[in-house]
Amino acid sequence: MAIVITGATGHLGRLVITHLLVRGVPADDIIAIARDKEKAADLTARGIHVHLADYDHPETFTDAFHPGDRVLLISAPVPGNRAAQHRTVIDAAEKADVAHLAYTSIFGSPTADFLLAREHQATEQSILASGLPHTFLRNNWYTEMYLTDLPGLLDRGVLISNAPEGSRVASAPRSDYAEAAAVVLTTEGHQAKSYELGGDTAWSYEELTEELTRQSGRKVVHTSLPAAEHKQILVNVGLPEPFAEALADADEAIGRGALSATPGDLSTLIGRPTTPIPSVIATALTGA
Repeated sequence: MAIVITGATGHLGRLVITHLLVRGVPADDIIAIARDKEKAADLTARGIHVHLADYDHPETFTDAFHPGDRVLLISAPVPGNRAAQHRTVIDAAEKADVAHLAYTSIFGSPTADFLLAREHQATEQSILASGLPHTFLRNNWYTEMYLTDLPGLLDRGVLISNAPEGSRVASAPRSDYAEAAAVVLTTEGHQAKSYELGGDTAWSYEELTEELTRQSGRKVVHTSLPAAEHKQILVNVGLPEPFAEALADADEAIGRGALSATPGDLSTLIGRPTTPIPSVIATALTGA
């Protein structure tokens, strides 16, 4: 029996592997699914088996899984073709008769009413139809999403969104979600369960920018624009139009409170409070 991580060279996949190792899983019992051999070289050096496969090429998943394996399907990074890409993994896992398939879905599925949720909802339905023992890890936003271009954000002094002032998001850092996934993959009692994962505290964009200002010493404010204007800004900086539309639509959902609930599933799984915003910002500023 192996623990198999798809998307293993991405930010979340690498963190899941780190948490598996911390929890005492031998490197030899972990299989990392990756598209690029060079990007996975550091994993190979750590003694982890690497299987080269691509969501868009079903044949590459031949022999990726074996009976009794526990698999984490990390959702594909770019919206648009996710449901079909995920079906490739689900089909291969079903044929191999894996023991458990965990999937990183989206917070609030299956009732989430925003564009980014649709492919996750379709994937959940595919997993249910497969009959595989499963767990849905319905992740809220990653706090780091707001800090990706931290030097640029500090230079501009403006965090732009189309979420109305006062809108709240119960985000958590990737490492917290990764730790929860590692717990589910290494302990019993999670099959046929859906976890709504997010931070213990829902914060507003204004609170985020105030904390950035406090820690960095540089003034940062939140500006809410009309959705169409925000979408065009995202397109202008290089995002594909469908993705920009989905992000603007997500901000509209945030304004409706779609990502503000704090059910506590994440802190329960990891056995500690989720990492608060000030700590995430402090870490980001150290590396900025």
